[in-house]
Amino acid sequence: MTETADAIIIGTGVIGAATAYELAKLGWKTISVDRNTQAGHGSTSGSCAIIRMHYSTLDGTAFAYEGYHYWRDWADYLEAPDSAALAQFREVGCLVMKTEANGYLEKHMRYSRELNCPLEEWDAAAIVERLPIYDLKRFAPAKRPEDPGFGEPTGGELNGAVFWPNGGYVTDPALSAQNLADAAKAKGGQFRMGVAVTEILRGGGQDGGRVKGVRLSNGEALHAPVVINVGGPASARINEMAGVTGDMTIQTRPLRQEVVHVPAPEGFDFEAQGTIISDSDIGCYCRPEHGNHILVGSEDPACDTHVWVEDDTDYDRDFTEQWRVQAMRYGQRVPSLGIPSRMRGVVDLYDAATDWIPIYDKSALPGFYMACGTSGNQYKNAPIAGKMMAALVAYCEDGKDHDTAPLQFHLPYLDRDIDAGFYSRKREINAESSFSVLG
Repeated sequence: MTETADAIIIGTGVIGAATAYELAKLGWKTISVDRNTQAGHGSTSGSCAIIRMHYSTLDGTAFAYEGYHYWRDWADYLEAPDSAALAQFREVGCLVMKTEANGYLEKHMRYSRELNCPLEEWDAAAIVERLPIYDLKRFAPAKRPEDPGFGEPTGGELNGAVFWPNGGYVTDPALSAQNLADAAKAKGGQFRMGVAVTEILRGGGQDGGRVKGVRLSNGEALHAPVVINVGGPASARINEMAGVTGDMTIQTRPLRQEVVHVPAPEGFDFEAQGTIISDSDIGCYCRPEHGNHILVGSEDPACDTHVWVEDDTDYDRDFTEQWRVQAMRYGQRVPSLGIPSRMRGVVDLYDAATDWIPIYDKSALPGFYMACGTSGNQYKNAPIAGKMMAALVAYCEDGKDHDTAPLQFHLPYLDRDIDAGFYSRKREINAESSFSVLG
């Protein structure tokens, strides 16, 4: 028997689960499908789960600041029972070093102030007071250990930073996706786990080529007039399966990433006293990790080669020399950092768009929608991205042409409208993007 629904959502990561929840709240009958056996066990589980407000575009800043409020009010947003085991948001703040590479954060501060998003400007003394383990010598441009001059200061010191006090991180990103899935189920959403999508079903004749559902790896067909691709690193393959890439100026590709876990220097409790830190002078970001560890990731400086993969299920999951590169670059900033011989951390895939800004859009195939290219900098936006995707689907299914008259989406907390066309699949590559994990 073929099961039918109002919408099928491919992917139960944090954004897919949020989309299912938001559509279910609108009364849609949804079926979410995922090749993993539990929600959040794809690339979401490898996310650093950082919640930050600073972006290099106004719309990106507004979206992120709106998203923060849902994490702050997580239990209320989910309408969760008191007994629910929920992911925790630790609001430790986010410190971003002022560097030439980020324009000394002039745009970021201007956009935050325009949105009344709290920030503090810190001088060097304030940075060291909060982080006495830090050495503020300049090392830019970021280098690799084999490069001449690695570890040698290049003159002067960092003389300031901006602190966004509302930044932080979610302690268990996979659990946050499961929380959203449970909230969707409470509203009637259904989930099919452990099955992959092998075909996007299309109508013909009177259907005008409209999407009509998906076929699963177990042979089962699910029918719905709406299918939403939130497949993470599999999104490009699913879009090709649907035959919708022809009019897309923005593409997505799976990108392999390594994240380092190292113990904090002896005598400093980074888990309790640390913060989120973005430091383009050394090309690294970091955050506290449980067990008084520090999680260190790359900000994709020019010296770090992007490792694109062809197969999002078959790739090298072992640590490489990149692990040591990131640890040693961070060690420039923290001279007392111990770099253990045993490599610990995460190896996973990002779903990266051409300009590192996601695609939240319809497609050339009627009824087929996309929330793609979101990895690396969109975890924080999951609740509001799910809400916008639900609004976008409703808008288009009501007969509106999002390509020519884009949805003007209202951000409830900020009481501000944004142009959802900013995330169009057909946009020009955004020159204001950082073209990195920073978005």
